[in-house]
Amino acid sequence: MPLQRILYVASEIAPFLETSLVSNCVRKLPEAMQSKQIDVRIVVPKFGTINDRMNRLHEVLRLSGSIISINDTDHYMSVKVGTIPSTRLQVYFVDNDDLFGRRRSVFEDQNNNFFEDNDLRMIFFCTGVMETLKKLEWEADIVHCHDWITGLIPIFWKKLYQDHLLFRKAKLVFTIYNNTFSYHFPCLAEKIAKAGIAQEDVVWLTPGGFRNIIQLAMDYSDLVLRGEPLDAIEFEDLFKENELPWVENDDQYHEGYWAVYNRLLSST
Repeated sequence: MPLQRILYVASEIAPFLETSLVSNCVRKLPEAMQSKQIDVRIVVPKFGTINDRMNRLHEVLRLSGSIISINDTDHYMSVKVGTIPSTRLQVYFVDNDDLFGRRRSVFEDQNNNFFEDNDLRMIFFCTGVMETLKKLEWEADIVHCHDWITGLIPIFWKKLYQDHLLFRKAKLVFTIYNNTFSYHFPCLAEKIAKAGIAQEDVVWLTPGGFRNIIQLAMDYSDLVLRGEPLDAIEFEDLFKENELPWVENDDQYHEGYWAVYNRLLSST
């Protein structure tokens, strides 16, 4: 079956937020795929550093209103949309005032301390992506996840939403970057289990560090890539880097990914 639809899920995208290589990669790929007549969707978190008025974001009422329950607490989700200037690309922003909107930083507070609830924010965002797709009634062929905050998408896709018609055929790609952290979330596995995933399926998440999140994402993805040379200590012994495909960010970048996507789909 030919490639028709690609979902990009990422921590950030230019020009709305630019803190790492992720923003540039996720900015270029969807436009290149759209030029090949591919139907593209992009979903990112609505961090508080992203100004609604400056970026002309507006809430999509038909996609908003879901209540996401995490660890016995309900969180309201809203979805906003904006258009990348000079393109036909729309970006969906998953938002919650307490977890994202009111904070004027991304993953660290004003004293550079890693937010203790970044695990909650990750669960909320990944669940929000799934719920947004349900409301869009949109089925992807390829789901390309970028960066650690998207690391729960593969297990949610295959273990939590596997019985829904929209989530049965897609191939999941996960790209790893050097955006590491040393903080640990000791209750992360427990929170995921409460969402309805079996304890044995989240064993990789103990003790809840960056490495554990990446391992889980790798375990449930159909293809794992590196977005750049990986040099952080958190990657030691997790994999042999030369075993991970890498589409270099050069003149052939778009064609390289086009070949990767089609090869993955044809392998079924």
